[in-house]
Amino acid sequence: MQKVMGTIITSKKIKGLSCAVALILGNIAVSHAAVVPPGTKLAAKQELVRNNGSEPASLDTHKVSSDIEFNIISDFFDGLISVNQQGEIEPRLAERWETNDNKTWVFHLKKDIKWSDGSPITAHDVVFSWRRLIEPDTVSPYGSYLENAGVVNAGDVLTGKKKSEELGVKALDDFTLEVKLDKPVGDFLQMLGHPVLVPISEKAVKKYGDRWTRVGSFVGSGPYKLSEWIVNEKLVGVRNSQYWDDKNTVINKVTYLPLSSEKADLNRYLAGEIDITFTIPTDEYPLLKKSLPDEVKISPKSTVYFYEFNNKKPPFDDARVRKALSLAIDREIIADKVLGMGQLPAYSMLTPNIGGLKFEQPDYASWTQEQRVAKAKELLNEAGFNKDNPLTFDLLYNTQESHKKMAIAVSSMWKKNIGVNAALQNQEWKVMLDNMHQGKFDVIRRAWVADYDSPMTFLVLFSSGQVKNTSLYENKEFDLIVEKASITGAKDYYQKASDILAKDLPVMPVYYYVNHNMVKPYVGGFNINTRGEYFTKDLYIIEH
Repeated sequence: MQKVMGTIITSKKIKGLSCAVALILGNIAVSHAAVVPPGTKLAAKQELVRNNGSEPASLDTHKVSSDIEFNIISDFFDGLISVNQQGEIEPRLAERWETNDNKTWVFHLKKDIKWSDGSPITAHDVVFSWRRLIEPDTVSPYGSYLENAGVVNAGDVLTGKKKSEELGVKALDDFTLEVKLDKPVGDFLQMLGHPVLVPISEKAVKKYGDRWTRVGSFVGSGPYKLSEWIVNEKLVGVRNSQYWDDKNTVINKVTYLPLSSEKADLNRYLAGEIDITFTIPTDEYPLLKKSLPDEVKISPKSTVYFYEFNNKKPPFDDARVRKALSLAIDREIIADKVLGMGQLPAYSMLTPNIGGLKFEQPDYASWTQEQRVAKAKELLNEAGFNKDNPLTFDLLYNTQESHKKMAIAVSSMWKKNIGVNAALQNQEWKVMLDNMHQGKFDVIRRAWVADYDSPMTFLVLFSSGQVKNTSLYENKEFDLIVEKASITGAKDYYQKASDILAKDLPVMPVYYYVNHNMVKPYVGGFNINTRGEYFTKDLYIIEH
């Protein structure tokens, strides 16, 4: 559910609509800001170094799909709204909004907001950005996001049946935006908090083309702006003096490192060269927890780690093969022994308590591992694979020690338990992404961070025709149930959709994440959310 100024908007209220529901959000204190406790002595040098895990594929919001890019984009751009730690909707570029029927929404932008080049941010920029996101020529991995949000004509624009000018979004004037939905969508406001919907400068894009994200031509709307980018070395953001809430920013400079090596990440942290790590190596965790307990930060994360099957490529077009591979791995050993930082075994794509709901697990979640392996052997034999004809395929993962360790563990379980031979292949992040979107894989490592706090963020990944459906799974019954879930927000539909996925297994859930970072004791304001996000704007450096 969403909470707006004390008004709870539930799916039941949206579903009824016999009485028009009016929602107006006024002036609310914004939580995304550095809150320095009284008496805190700040360091003279307010600069932060954070490892970001990999080289970003791009800073073009419409060309990216992972937290590697969104971590930076969230510092360099603002959206219309944001969602705070309590799940409440807060104003950002929009100061207020209203709707009478949950289908036509009107957003009123702040009057004093500017791009980092000093030019005004207008409703026309939002219209331009959302049209660009969904235009077929953009080929955005999040192209279907506005369709999922129910924006009028989004699906037809994405497939080229209609022009982008027919998308249900328009500027009523420079500071007023109208968005029309073809149905009430219970998660609509929450969906607006995602980085892919931040407006970008129409002026900058038209002037520089694809070069608009480079140093010297970059234009943003957030607390920081791009000042330096040395590929595979570092990306630097400096404070944006044009930012509408600059007075509540403390950090003057933030450096993002692209270290994929977890050991290098930790070593540079211990050497004092990094203030916040991207992760914690599993091998080092027990010792770090004992030696530096106050610097180890662990918290729940709405993210599922999974292996994705190419559902259009034999033999992975056979559900028996997919289920056999899924049943053959021991998730308890993976969560407790291979990882051991509080991760939980995953038998469903829906993370625990997503949307504040608890869902039933598939029957095989309660089986013993011996029972799972026995069923896996049976299914694999039915599909024509045995000692004389062993199943052999490539398992693709992106370069990082933890992914390699996981791939070794899983492939070893497959070999030992059901005689399957998985050849391990690793690729750099950008290369793997390209192959994933082109369907050039057998089985590939994936993870999905909840875009917003609703089961829909996971379920829509498997709807037919979705750009994000890289498993190429198709099930008309599933599509229909997900459509009903989107409109009603009813738990029963979420459960039915989850049950279908648990039966068909287009992907193989392995475990649910936790956030795990090392944070220097002099970094104040660190507060990571369940999406794994923390914002440089919230941080400050204490004198040390």
